[in-house]
Amino acid sequence: MDGKPDAGLFQQAVPVYERSYRAVNGKHTTIYPGVREGLDLLRAQGFPLVCVTNKSERFTLPLLDYVALSGYFVSVVAGDTLPQKKPDPAPLLHACKQLNVAPDEMLMIGDSLNDAQAARSAGLSGLCVTYGYNEGHDVRTLDVDAIVASLVDAIQLISKKI
Repeated sequence: MDGKPDAGLFQQAVPVYERSYRAVNGKHTTIYPGVREGLDLLRAQGFPLVCVTNKSERFTLPLLDYVALSGYFVSVVAGDTLPQKKPDPAPLLHACKQLNVAPDEMLMIGDSLNDAQAARSAGLSGLCVTYGYNEGHDVRTLDVDAIVASLVDAIQLISKKI
């Protein structure tokens, strides 16, 4: 076998997966310490925020609503907003266009290799937090401008630069 699932079985499985995922989406989600506080500080300082994720929109928007984070973002670029996903730079460049800013004026705060690669490819500065969906890669090994323990620490770093 070539490592690909049987197409017929896959088509049968996808609706079951989506129905099950939708039923539990957000119910077992924990917001990491400092995330809300960091988002509050970013918003208070007037930074427009865009959520850029590889998760499909049909799961992202309900999740952000369920955990009461949607109000922080002026826009969401989901995994199915464009044909490309991170680590391709297209989602970040799309976010730049939405905010009408040049890539060198935007900062990506991520938690994974995909985030770091997308930021570099798009010409953005990039920070990584030490927690989150890092796919088993220690973020300390990634090509980013800084590693921070929390969004609050990111704010302190950003404040020193502006």
